[in-house]
Amino acid sequence: MDEAAARRAFQVAEVELREPLPRRWAHSQGVAKRAVELAAVLGSNAELMLSAAVLHDVGYAPRLALTGFHPLDGARFLRDVHGADRRLVRLVANHSLALLEAEERGLRDILEAEFPLLEDQVLVDALVFCDMTTTPDGEVTSVKARLAEIAARYGADSLVGRFIRRAEPDILAAVSRVEAALAAQPR
Repeated sequence: MDEAAARRAFQVAEVELREPLPRRWAHSQGVAKRAVELAAVLGSNAELMLSAAVLHDVGYAPRLALTGFHPLDGARFLRDVHGADRRLVRLVANHSLALLEAEERGLRDILEAEFPLLEDQVLVDALVFCDMTTTPDGEVTSVKARLAEIAARYGADSLVGRFIRRAEPDILAAVSRVEAALAAQPR
């Protein structure tokens, strides 16, 4: 991926989210800002992460929400309409432990078949970090505060509430690994 691909990703995300879902667009922009902070850790994958960060929630766009599961809807849109990079599509499909939510929704087999998990743990962790340390309004937050916000917004007994409880240990571990990698970078 290159800088031009990242610019296209921003354009696609803006077209799909800015008008119908301005708060989701603000979140996506904030997640992308977090991705920029990881450039030194990600090296040649920095542009890929920037694209994944801004596009991770594109499946929430009303015209794209075919299954109601935004990681799957967004990944299908990027693959089928835009012919996006396979790694980008797989990151969007599986962002922030989406496989666990897919299981709650009865969509795990479909998600796994169409979009296998990316083996690059650094990239997977980086997207979790960016998403789970950004508020719905695009501001930086702690992972604990973000997890609490998600649980409160959806309700502890909701499908998303159950998913976030199941995913919490893995989310915390991913964020911790990224924070350690950032701390290890020369200043």
